[in-house]
Amino acid sequence: MNNLTRRNLLKKTGLTAAILGVSAKAAQAADIIQGFGDTHTEIAVEEEWQQKHDRKIKVGIAGYGLCKFGAVFGFQDHPNVEVVAVTDLVPERCQGLSRDCRCTKTYPSLEDMVKDDQIEAIFCATDAPHHAEHCILALNHGKHAACAVPAVFNSVEQAHQLFETVKKTGLNYMMFETSCFHDDLYAMTKLYNSGKLGKLVYSEGEYYHYMPTPLDSYKGWRIGLPPQLYPTHSNAYYCGVTGGSFTEVTCLGMPSSLPQFTPENNAYKNPFGTEIALFRTSEGGMARMAVSWDTPGHHGEMGRIRGQKGSFYDVFLGLENIEIPKKFPLPPKVSAGGHGGSHGYLINEFVMSILENRKPLVDIVMALNMSVSGVIAHQSALKDGETLNIPQFVL
Repeated sequence: MNNLTRRNLLKKTGLTAAILGVSAKAAQAADIIQGFGDTHTEIAVEEEWQQKHDRKIKVGIAGYGLCKFGAVFGFQDHPNVEVVAVTDLVPERCQGLSRDCRCTKTYPSLEDMVKDDQIEAIFCATDAPHHAEHCILALNHGKHAACAVPAVFNSVEQAHQLFETVKKTGLNYMMFETSCFHDDLYAMTKLYNSGKLGKLVYSEGEYYHYMPTPLDSYKGWRIGLPPQLYPTHSNAYYCGVTGGSFTEVTCLGMPSSLPQFTPENNAYKNPFGTEIALFRTSEGGMARMAVSWDTPGHHGEMGRIRGQKGSFYDVFLGLENIEIPKKFPLPPKVSAGGHGGSHGYLINEFVMSILENRKPLVDIVMALNMSVSGVIAHQSALKDGETLNIPQFVL
C-alpha cells in the first residue's frame, strides 16, 4: 500500500501509543477527532427525568480502539445498565475498556464473550468492516445487539444476512446514528411526525471530516475510505427524519490530491476523497447527501429540509409560528456527550427499547436504508454517475 503502513500512519499522524491508550474522557479532552467534544444541547428544562424501570440490562461491550466508543457512549453511567463484561483484541485496550466501564470481567475476543449467558445485550464498538458480522454473531447467541455506524460496510449481501438474522431472532437491533439526536434533526423528526412539514420535497445532509492523513484504525480500514461507505451521518437528514428510504441514486466523486486516495494506495482502489449523491426518496422527493474527507474548513454533521408545508433551516420556516421541540432530560449521571449531544441519548434509546419491549429508533430497517444507499452511491460514483436502483428494506 505504498508505505502507508500502520506504523507509518502513527508517525504521520503523531498519534503516539500514549495518546491511543488514554481514557475516553482524556481522548475527548485532547480533541483528537472532530466532533468528540461534549456538545451543548437544548433540553426541555421544564421536564424532569423520571426513572420508570428498576431492572438493569446486563450489557457486554466490544471495542476500545481509536474512537474509544466502547466507553465514550456511557453505558456504564446509565441507571438501568450493568456492564458485566468487556472485550478488545488488544490486551492493553481491553484493560482500558475495563477501567473506563468500571467492569472487572474481560474476554480476549467477542467470540468468547458472546458465550457468556449472563449478558443480555452487546454493543459492538468495533471496526466498521466487522459491524454486521459482529452483530449477527451476537444476535445468533441470543443477545440484543447495537453497533456504531454504519450497519454494513460495502456489502449488500451482508445487509440481507443481517436483516434476516434480526427477523429470525426477534431481538432488538440498533445502529447508533449520532445525527438522529442532534438538536436540529430531533426537532425535524418531531415536526415531520406531527404533520407540520408535509412530504419532504428536498433534503440536504452533509458530513465533512477533513482527514489529510488517515486516522489509525484496525487493519487500516480508514486508509482511502470511499466517503459514501460512511454515509449515515448525512443520510440521517432524510431517513432519520421521515423513516423513509432512498430508491435510486446518481453519485459523482472528485479525484483527491491526497496520496491515500490514489487507487494503488488503498485497498478499495478508490480515487475519491469527496462524493456527492443525489437520491430519489421514497416520498418521490429528492435528497443531496455529501460526504468529504479532503476539504478543509467547516466540519461536522449537518443538514436542512424543505417540505410541502414548511422547512427547517436551523429554525422552522412556514406559515405559522411553531415552538421548536427540544430533547428530553437524561438520567442525572448520563452525559449527552459528543457528536451533537447524541451519545447519552443513543444508549438510553437502546436500553429503553429493551425494557419497554419495542423497536428502537434506529432499528434494522432505518439502519440498512441509511447504510446500503451509500454502498450503491459509491458504485454509481465509480460508474461516473450512472443512476442505480437501491435495495429496499421493509418489515
